[in-house]
Amino acid sequence: MASHTEQEIADQEPDRSINPQTGRQYWQSVTADDNGMLGGIPSCKGFSSISKIDLQGSRTFLARLGIGAKAGRQPVANALDGGAGIGRITQGLLVQIAENVDVVEPEEKFTRLLVDKPGVGHIFNVGLQDWQPPADTQYDLIWTQWCVGHLTDEQLVQFLQVCKGALRPETGIIVMKENLSTSGVDVYDPTDSSVTRQDKKFLQLISRAGLKVIRQEVQRGIPETMKLRLLPVKMYALRP
Repeated sequence: MASHTEQEIADQEPDRSINPQTGRQYWQSVTADDNGMLGGIPSCKGFSSISKIDLQGSRTFLARLGIGAKAGRQPVANALDGGAGIGRITQGLLVQIAENVDVVEPEEKFTRLLVDKPGVGHIFNVGLQDWQPPADTQYDLIWTQWCVGHLTDEQLVQFLQVCKGALRPETGIIVMKENLSTSGVDVYDPTDSSVTRQDKKFLQLISRAGLKVIRQEVQRGIPETMKLRLLPVKMYALRP
């Protein structure tokens, strides 16, 4: 059992409780489908369309940044899906706007579904904290969603710095889309050993990584019922 002092530190800095092995065990236990990727939410009454709503919100966010498949928007040669899982975002969003999409996902049972899929390039079966971009590759868009909660604060800063170095100069963008804590503190979840951060914590870590927020929006249209109300989800578009 942790000492009183250690427990106080864990309460104040919940990212110290993150255990990568526990997180891996959780993801190894879930099904390789949208329901598994989204924590069982799509199977809840009233939430079957949650993935479609999420993807449309992401598509709209990128369009407001001038990125997309339609004429007049910025073309994307290389994109990266960080923490891709089964490729819900890779296939539902990124391959539609990018010529090539690389994938970072530690669980091979998920990425097997992406092998030889049109538009999917390199598949890196490593955690975000261990990923290193190929030396000869520059990304126009790096997308991470519902995964950086498995990184400590320091690991998240380091990951963002690695991403910053892999962006195409002047035009490359990082998008981070995550749940926000509404509790006034960052919250540790022992189920999958992850942390849900406050908006102000994300902004602090983004700044520490040497990045600026060029656009930020809360996902709209997320359903709620009398029995279930999801946390707010926010999108941050980042550049050096």
